[in-house]
Amino acid sequence: QVQLVESGGGLVQDGGSLRLSCAASGRTFANYAMGWFRQAPGQERVFVGIISRSAGSTAYANSVKGRFTISRDNAKNTVYLQMNDLKPEDTAVYYCAVRDGYWYSTKWSDYDYWGQGTQVIVSS
Repeated sequence: QVQLVESGGGLVQDGGSLRLSCAASGRTFANYAMGWFRQAPGQERVFVGIISRSAGSTAYANSVKGRFTISRDNAKNTVYLQMNDLKPEDTAVYYCAVRDGYWYSTKWSDYDYWGQGTQVIVSS
């Protein structure tokens, strides 16, 4: 089992920035790729980005590429999502998730453990 706890969400104005954190406990954090997803009201959970176990590789959804950056600190068992130039359409609950397998997947069903989510609201 892996337990994940997200934090850092909140209300921000259009064009602002937030940094989300996801703290992991349980199994060895460094063994897993970590993904970020988001879910807006009434919509499906969608892929935001992913970082490989060693942080050597990252990948992002086109909608956030160039604005969002994922990083991780394996010594602190934490993964981060730095979000810049936020837009109202970024409003959603953001989730981190553990991927136990080949590192890259955009499908939420390929992820094994999830946090409870943190709300991000971007006002126009």
